[in-house]
Amino acid sequence: MTATLTKATPTMAARTKVLQRQGAAVALVLMVAVSWLVFPRFGSLDNLRDLALQGSFLAVIAIGMTFVIITGGIDLSVGSVYALGGVLAAWGSQYGFLVALALPLVVCGLIGLINGLLIARTNMAPFIVTLASLLFARGLLLVITDEGANTYQIPADSAFVELGRGTVFGFGYPIFVAAVLAVLGGMVLNRTNFGQNVFATGGAEQSAVLLGVPVAKTKVLVYTMSGTLAGLAGALTAAYLQSGVTVIGVGLELDAIAVVVIGGTLLTGGMGTVLGTVIGVGLIKVIQNVINQIGTLDSNYQSVVSGVFLLIVVVLQRILRR
Repeated sequence: MTATLTKATPTMAARTKVLQRQGAAVALVLMVAVSWLVFPRFGSLDNLRDLALQGSFLAVIAIGMTFVIITGGIDLSVGSVYALGGVLAAWGSQYGFLVALALPLVVCGLIGLINGLLIARTNMAPFIVTLASLLFARGLLLVITDEGANTYQIPADSAFVELGRGTVFGFGYPIFVAAVLAVLGGMVLNRTNFGQNVFATGGAEQSAVLLGVPVAKTKVLVYTMSGTLAGLAGALTAAYLQSGVTVIGVGLELDAIAVVVIGGTLLTGGMGTVLGTVIGVGLIKVIQNVINQIGTLDSNYQSVVSGVFLLIVVVLQRILRR
């Protein structure tokens, strides 16, 4: 009888996992429901399309950040790499669609590769390495654009513009790109040996090394992925804006980290999901959208609310781990 009762009663560990994995989803559902009732324009199809489109660019970056944080690392360079990717895509559009898309992926992926090699092979702190890459990517952007004086425009009739402005049932192509990447990211993380290596690296790195897990290779791959996806997000943004804007991406790395952590991924590594990250993106974008619809509040409150929300989530994560 005792054994049966013990088996039927949920353990504290199980409850903790449920809260970590589904807490953001519950908050998102409640936030959407309240916003739909309070703000009539929130539920309009145009607003929902815009909400999904704006969230898609951040989601692409955050997917790569999810893998990095699960390994116990951090990537502070993604904001500058994102901006650099947009400038490279706009510059490359004069040579055709393939160059406009491939150039930011290759260059930004190379920056991520260098990050991974330095972190994995020299045991340098990810914070220091990616901070240096942040400065390098932003500096390279300024060199390409002559200190920001030149803004490369993408011709309206360019095939590359269609990548950012094309729609299916009114929903932009970047939304579908982000959705496909989220599905693939979830499958890789949960159904491949590489995904298990990512979890093992973040969960207990020294034990993973003793068990033969290729920790160094795993770190190199996740940082390369993060840089490549940041470059892709920049290219999609450039295609949407029809130009390589030089001032975007400032502080975007903090938004990416925030949505990953809000989605249930632990900053200490070893636990997280791509689905949780997507939910985190949705939650942050809904909050920002609601702030924009409140006439008495300006957009500066978005950062304030996001920061407070992130702080609450991190504190709750620490309590749950205890």
